[in-house]
Amino acid sequence: MGATPTSSLATLRPDLASMEEFDVLADAEGFIGQRVLPKLDVAVQAGSFGRIPLKELLKRRETRRAPRSGYSRGNWNFETDSFATEEHGVEEVIDDREAKMYANYFDAEVKARNRAMREIMVGTEEAVAAALFNTVTYAGATLTTAVSTPWSTAATATPVADVEGAVLKIYENTGLWANALIISRLLYRKLRNVAEIIDRSKAQGFMDVRKGAITAQELSVVFDLPYIIVAGGTKDTAAEGQNANLSGIWDESMAMVARIATSDDVSEPCLGRIFNWTGDGGVDGVVESYRDETRRGDVIRVRNDRQIKVMYTACGHLLTNTHV
Repeated sequence: MGATPTSSLATLRPDLASMEEFDVLADAEGFIGQRVLPKLDVAVQAGSFGRIPLKELLKRRETRRAPRSGYSRGNWNFETDSFATEEHGVEEVIDDREAKMYANYFDAEVKARNRAMREIMVGTEEAVAAALFNTVTYAGATLTTAVSTPWSTAATATPVADVEGAVLKIYENTGLWANALIISRLLYRKLRNVAEIIDRSKAQGFMDVRKGAITAQELSVVFDLPYIIVAGGTKDTAAEGQNANLSGIWDESMAMVARIATSDDVSEPCLGRIFNWTGDGGVDGVVESYRDETRRGDVIRVRNDRQIKVMYTACGHLLTNTHV
């Protein structure tokens, strides 16, 4: 058995990692996971926390105060919930010979970092999409609706009525109003051609309502939702060495109306969170490097430690059959 070092030989590489770089890459790739389920920093890998039932949030209290008496105070009943993050990571080898051959063309470390970063981000994005665009979690009339006419049928689709129906379902289930529509970029491009959307845009007085010219901001007004979140991430499902088989990470046959978090307050009722263990990684990733003489190269590693967690299922309503 070979000797084992008493401590890691990897070196943290803050020069190759920054929040700005992650944000730029996420925006360029169209990743929306952290917008839909904002991260929640935790100091431990696993633990319990108190979650306020939605019914408790809407209870009223007496606000009148008599002289010399106290004020009414909140007395929440909590439910116990838990989290447990998992580590994810990938490595890229920078071969010494190749690094010297192409030194005049690109920085091998930066290219390796970008490839590894993207793998970590795709993994997180896929996990968020799988948790939300999920007909097992979102089953039954209170949580999902199959639209009668796919939104890809431009002449007769009724997305405004479909979304409004989902908004009302969330309100009936939670007493809260939805604030977001989550759609794939392909579905977004189809929505811009729907006759009902174009007519509503005209009624709102938008200057340019040509097919394909309608923006996410205009859709926000049409649907009366503050956030239209458009997912553009792409994945290759082909095996290594095979021809590419590209598809969107977020299924275009589904859309979700939701109440998403707008703060880092854990008590805010919302669709869910990404639990982010800051002690050893975190969802934004840690970049490290170490030497591997068996490969005669340097290794760039990017890893994170997180859990995707749907907090309040009823804060989302899944729409299916949106595209065929």
